[in-house]
Amino acid sequence: MEHSEPQNPGLIGSLAGVAKNSLRLLLARIELAACELSEVRNHLVQLSVLFALAMLAAWFAIAFGTATLIYLAWEALGWKILLILTAVFVVVAVALVMSIMKLIRQGKLALPSTMAELKADRDMLL
Repeated sequence: MEHSEPQNPGLIGSLAGVAKNSLRLLLARIELAACELSEVRNHLVQLSVLFALAMLAAWFAIAFGTATLIYLAWEALGWKILLILTAVFVVVAVALVMSIMKLIRQGKLALPSTMAELKADRDMLL
């Protein structure tokens, strides 16, 4: 019975193995990026809705603020309700902007896992 040693794959076999492993690594990174991009897309939709609501509230604050100034100049008693509405919309706008800032600070729009893996790959290769 012959005992055969494992054969060295040679230069072509080694290059094929490196190419195969590199392709697997690239595909794994693409899958990770695709997963994270779907999460980022959802956060961007949420951010867009919050931004649109903040803009709407800000425009209402401007409109009611202007109407308040007009009524104040006319010495009418109806200006108080407009002042209250202006304050309410300012509070809503500030709350929405704070929600947007919180979402951005949490880093939900970044790709932390993908970037960490790509950095690790770079460090390993260099």
